Amino acid sequence: MSPVDGTPRGRRLRDRMPVRLRHHWKPAGALCAGLAVMLYAFGDARVSPYVTSASRAEADTITDDVKGTVGLYDTSVQHSVQLEYKQTDFDKMMKEFKKDGTKDAIPADLTIDGVFLSDVGIRLKGNSTLMSLRGNRGGGQGGGPGGGQGGMPGGAEGGMPGGGTGQRGGQGGDAAGGGQAPGGAAGGRGGGMTQYNLSADKPEELPWLIKTDEYVEGRAYQGEREISLRPGSNAQVPLNEALALSLIDGTGEPAERYGFTTLKVNNRPAAVRLMVENPDTEYAEAVEGESVVYKARAGGTFDYQGDDPSKYETSFRQLNKVGSQDLEPVMKLAKWVEESSDEEFAADLDKHVDVDSFAHYVATQNLLMNFDDMAGPGKNYLLGYDLNSKKFSVLGWDYNLTFSGDATAGPDDEMSMGGGRPGGGQGGGPGGGDEPEGMPEGMPEGFPGAPDGGDGDDAAGGRRGGGMMSGHALKERFLELDAFDAVYRKAYQDLYEKYYASGKATKTLDDLAEQATRAGVPAKDVESAAGTLRTTVTQRTAALAKDPSVSTSKEVTG
Repeated sequence: MSPVDGTPRGRRLRDRMPVRLRHHWKPAGALCAGLAVMLYAFGDARVSPYVTSASRAEADTITDDVKGTVGLYDTSVQHSVQLEYKQTDFDKMMKEFKKDGTKDAIPADLTIDGVFLSDVGIRLKGNSTLMSLRGNRGGGQGGGPGGGQGGMPGGAEGGMPGGGTGQRGGQGGDAAGGGQAPGGAAGGRGGGMTQYNLSADKPEELPWLIKTDEYVEGRAYQGEREISLRPGSNAQVPLNEALALSLIDGTGEPAERYGFTTLKVNNRPAAVRLMVENPDTEYAEAVEGESVVYKARAGGTFDYQGDDPSKYETSFRQLNKVGSQDLEPVMKLAKWVEESSDEEFAADLDKHVDVDSFAHYVATQNLLMNFDDMAGPGKNYLLGYDLNSKKFSVLGWDYNLTFSGDATAGPDDEMSMGGGRPGGGQGGGPGGGDEPEGMPEGMPEGFPGAPDGGDGDDAAGGRRGGGMMSGHALKERFLELDAFDAVYRKAYQDLYEKYYASGKATKTLDDLAEQATRAGVPAKDVESAAGTLRTTVTQRTAALAKDPSVSTSKEVTG
C-alpha cells in the first residue's frame, strides 16, 4: 500500500540486497561474524613469513656475462679501470652522503681492461674510512697524543693507535702506541687503521663499489657483478690486505680474489688501487657444498631476538638462494649459542658448527693480527650454512686491518685496537701504562663503536677491546672453554707453519711489491711500505717460533 500522500514508498533494506545474498545470508553472516571475532582476538598479532620451499636453486641468475680480454684477477698482467659519469650525479650523491650518510648509486660508464660496459652503478663503500668526507676526521693536525696528523694518537700521518692485545676476555691496552699505516710501525708494532684524507675533489682515491647489474638486470663481467676498489691509493695501496688474502687462499679456505689496477675517473689523474672481489651472490654460490651464505652487517648483532625474521634483517643479509631459503638457521644458531650452558655448548657445538673449520678461522684472525673480524667493530664475517650437513662455517672478508697490533701476540691473546696487553706500557711492551676508558682520544666520529657512530652495537657477550665496541658470543665461548683447546692449537700450529715458518709470508710480500710497482706505484714508495710490513712479518714469525705452544722447531725458512 502506498502512503496517504501518494509518494512512492522506499524499498526495504532486504529488497536492496542482491538476490543471491538474500538466499545465502546465513553463511555470509557467519563468515562476517567469524572475521570480526578473529580481528578482535588477534588484531595486534604479527604474522611472520617463513620460506618453506625445499628448493636449493639460485633465483637471481646471470643472463648476460660479458667476457673480457684478460682475467679480471690475473695478478700477472696490468689492469686498468676507467669510470665516466655526469658531474651533476656525483655532486648530488656527495651532497646526500654529507647530509645523512646515504650511499646511493649513480650511473657510470665502465671501461675495464679495454672492455666497455655502459650504465653500471657505482657507490661509495665503507664506514669509518669515509668519515673524512663528512668532515669527521677525529681532530685536526696534532689533535691527539703524540701529535700525529689527522688527530690520531701517537701516529704518523693518518695513523691509529699502535695496536696491541689483551688477554682473552680482557680489554685492550694503552692507546698511545706507534701508529703508522697498516703493515707495522717502528719496532714491529703494526700500525692499526689508516685515516685516509679523502676528498670529493679526488674521486680516483675514493673507495668504490662497482655493480654491473645496478641498471642492467642479470649482467655480469666475467661472472662478477660487484667489484670493490679498496681504501688506499698509490703509496697507501693496502699491501697488507693483499698479503692476508694470498695467505688464506693458499690454505684452501675461501678468500676474495684481488688485483692491482690503475683507476681513472673522468679527466682526473690515474691512481693505483687494489680491486677485490666483493662477497655477492656468485661468491656465495662458489662456497664449497650446497650452502646458504649470510653476510653480517656492520651495525648488527648476534643476539637472539625472537622468532620474527624481520628482526634479523638489520644484522644479516642473505647473499644467495633468496626465495628458496631464509634466515631461520641463523635465528636458531643465535638462540642456541645464547641459551646453552657451558656443558651443552662444549658437548653439542659440533652439531651446529663445523668445529675444525671454525678453529681454522679463529686461528687465522689471530695469526694475521686482525682485530676487526667477527668480534670486531665492523662485524666482518660471513656465515655459511651447509644444507646437507646442517652445520655453519664462518668465513672472513675485509682484511684491510690485518697485521695491526702487537707482533708478539700469542694464540691466547686477543687482538684489539688499543696499544698493549693489560698492565702493559705504551705499544704493548712491559711497563706500567694505564688502560684507557672508552674510545682512544681522537677516534673519528662515526667509526663503528665510536660515540654517535651508530655502527657498533654490542653482540652477545660483547665487551670493549681497546675502547672499541666488540665481541661475539660464538667466538668467545669457543676460546674460553677448555674443550676446544686441542682443535684450536692444532689449527694454529698448522697455519703458523704455512704462513710463517715456511717463509711464505715473506716471499708473497716480495711478489706483491713487484705487482704494485708494475701497476705504477713508485718503487721508493713500494719499498717503504713493503719494508714496514716485512718488519712486522719477521717479528711475528720470530715471536711465534719461540712459543712452545705454537712451534716445535725454531728453524724458520727465510
